[in-house]
Formats: sequence, C-alpha cells, structure tokens
Amino acid sequence: MNPKALEKTVSRLEHHLECWKQFNAYVGLAHSKKFTPEDETQFLEIKCVLTQELELIMAQVENLPIRREDAHGLISSAPSIRYLSEMNDNSLRTLENEWHKMFINWQAVLGQLKVRREEFANQSFFKSLFGAKTKSAVDK
Repeated sequence: MNPKALEKTVSRLEHHLECWKQFNAYVGLAHSKKFTPEDETQFLEIKCVLTQELELIMAQVENLPIRREDAHGLISSAPSIRYLSEMNDNSLRTLENEWHKMFINWQAVLGQLKVRREEFANQSFFKSLFGAKTKSAVDK
C-alpha cells in the first residue's frame, strides 16, 4: 500500500471506529429504554455505514483479525434499538461484550496502520536526507 492509500485507509478506519462508538451509544439508549424514532433512524444509518466501510476496509487491508461474518453477525443481531431494549440483561451484556472485542480488534488494526504510516514517513525523511547528500556528491 502506498503512502497516499495508507493515509486514506487510516482516515476511513478512524471514521469506522467513530461509527462503532455511536453503535455502542445506541446500545446504551436501548439499555436505558430512552430513545426516539429519530434515534432508530440514526441507528439504522450507523449500521449501514459500518457495513459499507467494513467492505471497503477489508478490500484494502490484508490479514485482518476481524472476520466479515463476525462483524455482520454483530450488526445484524441488533435490528433496532427497540429490539435491543426488549432483550434480557444477559443477552444485552453478551452483545456489548462482542462489540467490545470487535472495537478492540479495530483499534489494534488502526495502531498497526499508524505504525506503517510512521515507517513511510521515516523512509521519506531518510531518503530526502541521504538522497540530497548523495546527489551533492555525485554532482561534484
């Protein structure tokens, strides 16, 4: 992956993680049973973005610790906030636990991509530093 594509992927994954946080906030609304029809609509939108970005990220990053089936399973196990609000506490805790595992795995992927981005930045720095000296020596 070239530096420009890597930067785009990092940005996309950061947005993806923000959507995962919002997903969890809606699970919290279900737990408190305080949500509106607008919350239901927004929850559906977040799930759409999560699903689409999952596919984009999976197409760009190899060897992810997240399986498509697991992510789809988690998202589809929450069809609506109302549905979640009617779940028993143990089922809701299980969903929250699965969300947390997925969230941590995505954070790990983001960290790995940021390491790769730093490596590119360091290569560019050294290339410009030593490349400039090499050119000067050759020009003489």
